[in-house]
Amino acid sequence: MQSIAEAAAALAEGRTSARALVEEALARLARAPAAFITVQAEAALAAADAQDRLRRAGRAGRYAGIPVTVKDLFDQAGQVTLAGSRVLRDATPAAADAPALARLQAAGMIVIGRTNMTEFAFSGLGVNPHYGTPLSPWDRATGRLPGGSSSGAAVAAAEGIGFGGLGTDTGGSCRIPAALCGVVGFKPTASRVPLAGVLPLSFSLDSVGPIARSVACCRILDGIIADAPAEHPPLPLAGLRFGVLRNYVEEGMEPVVARAYEAALSRLAAGGAKLTDVRIPALEELPAINATGGFAASEAWAWHRPLIARAAAEYDPRILARIRRGERMSAADYIGLLQARLSLIARVAPLTAPFDALLMPTVPLAPPPLSAVEEEAEYNRINLLLLRNTTIANFLDRCAISLPCHAPGEAPVGLMLMGERLGDGKLFAVAEAVEAALAR
Repeated sequence: MQSIAEAAAALAEGRTSARALVEEALARLARAPAAFITVQAEAALAAADAQDRLRRAGRAGRYAGIPVTVKDLFDQAGQVTLAGSRVLRDATPAAADAPALARLQAAGMIVIGRTNMTEFAFSGLGVNPHYGTPLSPWDRATGRLPGGSSSGAAVAAAEGIGFGGLGTDTGGSCRIPAALCGVVGFKPTASRVPLAGVLPLSFSLDSVGPIARSVACCRILDGIIADAPAEHPPLPLAGLRFGVLRNYVEEGMEPVVARAYEAALSRLAAGGAKLTDVRIPALEELPAINATGGFAASEAWAWHRPLIARAAAEYDPRILARIRRGERMSAADYIGLLQARLSLIARVAPLTAPFDALLMPTVPLAPPPLSAVEEEAEYNRINLLLLRNTTIANFLDRCAISLPCHAPGEAPVGLMLMGERLGDGKLFAVAEAVEAALAR
C-alpha cells in the first residue's frame, strides 16, 4: 500500500486522482467491520471531486485529496460528537471542526468517516458494546482485541482504509491499538497539538496524535495537526544511544512478544546502535500513585457528573465504574497526585538524558481474544497490562511512538520509543532510523 508521500507524488504527476484514492479507501470498508461509527462516503467523494478540480487549476496543496479518518472524539461541523457512546446521541451537532481536524481539511485531506472507539476513550482494550468491537487484522478467525481507545483508527490504517487516522492518547490510546494492529502510533508532547473541540478524558494527560502505516506518514500528519512540522535532520542508526528499560515494563511479557522484542533489539545492535540496559526504580511507584484512580478517573468524573446523573444506565457499566472511581477521590488525593507527578518527572529526567530514546515493549501481550475479556476480572487485568507501559510517557509528559517489530505473519508486536518532552522532531528521526533497520 502507498505511503502519504507516494500518494501525494502520484496526485501531483497525474497518475491518480483524489476520487480514485477515496473510492479505493471506501472499497476496503468490508475488510474492517465495526471500524467506523459513521462513514461519510457521499461527502468524501464530493470533496475529492472538488480537490481534483483545484488540482487541475493549479491551486491544490501538496496533500490535497489524501483520504484520512477521524476518531469519533473530535468535533466535526454538523456531526454529533458521540465519543463511542449512546448517551450523547441526542446532543447538538458541532458548530465547528476541532482545530486538529480543521488543519487536516485545510491541507485538503478528505475525511472518509468517524472511527469507532472505546466509549469515552476510557479503556485500552478497544471494546465497544454499543457499536461493535472492531477486530485486530491478525487472526480474524479467533477474533482478537484491536486495542484502544483509538481502535477503529488503527484497524482502518492497517486495512488501508485511508492513509492514516486522527486519534487521541491519554494513557496509550494511539500506541496500544497500533501495537495490536501492526501499524505505527504516535503520541506527541501534549502541548504541541490543540485539544479544543476534543471531548476530554483527562485534561492533564490528553494528547492528539496520528495512527498510520509508517513513521513518515505519522510525521506528515503530526506536522499538519501541530501546525509546525517536527523537523530534525535524518539520523543514521549507527551511533544512536538507546536505553533499554528492563524493570517494570517487561513483567508479564508473553513469549511471542519477548521473542519479537529481543530480536528487534538485536537488529538495532547489529546496525551499530549502542544499547544500554537501564533500570528506573521510580517507575514502579506508578501503580501506588494511581491507586485511587489517577488523573483519568478524577478529571473524567468532573466532566461526566451531570451526564451520569441523568443517564448512568446508558453507559457501558465497565466504563461507568472506571469513571466513578473519581467520585471517591478527595481534593487532597488530587493535590497529592499533582505533586507525585512533578516529583517523578524530576527524578526520571537525569536517568534518560544520556539516551536518544528509551526502548520498551509497547504492550506485553499479543492481541488477546475478545472472549478473554468477557469476565470483569479479566477485563480489568488485561486492560491494566495493556496500559501499563504506555502510560509512562503520558505521566512524564513525553513524546513516544510505537513501531511494529514482528516478523511477517506472526502476531503483531510493538516496539516503543520514548523521547524527551518537546523532543518530537528528534524522536521522529530516531524512529525512522529504527524502522529502516527493522525493515531490513
